[in-house]
Amino acid sequence: MKPVIALVGRPNVGKSTLFNRLTRSRDALVADLPGLTRDRHYGEGRVGSRPFLVIDTGGFEPVAKDGIMHEMAKQTKQAVAEADVVMFIVDGRQGLTPHDRTITDFLRKSGRKVMLIVNKSEGMKYTTVTADFYELGLGDAYVISAAHGDGVSDLVEEALDQLLGDKVDEDEGEAKIRGIRIAIVGRPNVGKSTMVNTLLGEERVIAFDMPGTTRDSIEIPFERNGRHYSLIDTAGIRRKGKVFEAIEKFSVVKTLQSISEANVVLLLLDAQQDISEQDAHIAGFVLEAGRALVIGVNKWDGLDQDKRDHIKREIERKLAFLSFAHMHFISALKGTGILPMMKSLDAAYAAAMAKLPTPQLTRALEEAVDHQQPRRKGSTRPKLRYAHQGGQNPPVIVVHGNSLDAIDANYKRYLEKHFRDCFKLTGTPLRVEFRSGKNPFKKAE
Repeated sequence: MKPVIALVGRPNVGKSTLFNRLTRSRDALVADLPGLTRDRHYGEGRVGSRPFLVIDTGGFEPVAKDGIMHEMAKQTKQAVAEADVVMFIVDGRQGLTPHDRTITDFLRKSGRKVMLIVNKSEGMKYTTVTADFYELGLGDAYVISAAHGDGVSDLVEEALDQLLGDKVDEDEGEAKIRGIRIAIVGRPNVGKSTMVNTLLGEERVIAFDMPGTTRDSIEIPFERNGRHYSLIDTAGIRRKGKVFEAIEKFSVVKTLQSISEANVVLLLLDAQQDISEQDAHIAGFVLEAGRALVIGVNKWDGLDQDKRDHIKREIERKLAFLSFAHMHFISALKGTGILPMMKSLDAAYAAAMAKLPTPQLTRALEEAVDHQQPRRKGSTRPKLRYAHQGGQNPPVIVVHGNSLDAIDANYKRYLEKHFRDCFKLTGTPLRVEFRSGKNPFKKAE
């Protein structure tokens, strides 16, 4: 198994910056603001031939009794329990704080191997920056600058040497199994993190009754019925006019990136609130990205029949453009409706990745034209000759012929519906592209 390194420390000491440095990514949000990271965040790193897993955690307050800080502390404690080695990060410019002493007491009791990391030490002498921290009794400190990369490679090599010596990981040659990437999106507080926890069967991410609890996009691998998935819990997307904090703007960007990188998107709606323009706006992002889609109407339990009928009418009216997607009425908290929803997610992925043979596509095209030909434009009528597949996720069908630039939007939608019905492409957008052949008799200008 790959060794696991957990990054732990009080808020704003540079844990996420070091995480990005170790994973050579920008997966963790970084800003000069305490408490930005809240859930634990996994990534993969490699030094030479030796891979490892690294866990980013939120600012750690072991003595927090309630509220969001208590939930963040639970996440950090779980990360420590999963780790082979804990990198305890402190701020070299601020020096030793009472908070650092409290964290040290917890880590000492955890029984895990602890490495003391003094960050933000660029331009400072080793003896000066480490003097205060010997009081913690954790041995010699490792001095680094996560922002500049100073000392980071040596730090990780030392950690792996202590854990493994020169042993190469057994799984090095195995391909990383990510499975179907499912991004869970929606407005704030619709139950995205609760859905993740229900699917995983554990409190993997913080689910708190406060909009904006999730700020980063957290990717979590899991297995269900022998099939591999990667769940992506995203930050809720508010209307543009209500996004005031810079951090929340970054979170929205991360959510849009997660939609683009997913195979399937689970759009959660809140049945206890009316369907809003923002729900349609988020659905538009998914459609524009071309991602397969399943709609989950959450918090369905406890609603009377009149309210249920009202929500169904609202969805039909405001989200009519998502008619290709399966819809499920669920309760993420109680776990009702989850099994049929997972089947729809699998089906949507299969449709998005479907391989469409050219002979069958051309035959379907001929059937569509025989049933309804495109309108004339002037003295010419577009001629559709054959079709082939031009891409997956979403499926792209390329139609070849003559004068195809004259085909209007209505006929294009007709072809999309015909292809969708012929190949049972439920749950995924479908794109039809036209390519006209050159007229050999047209004189060059």
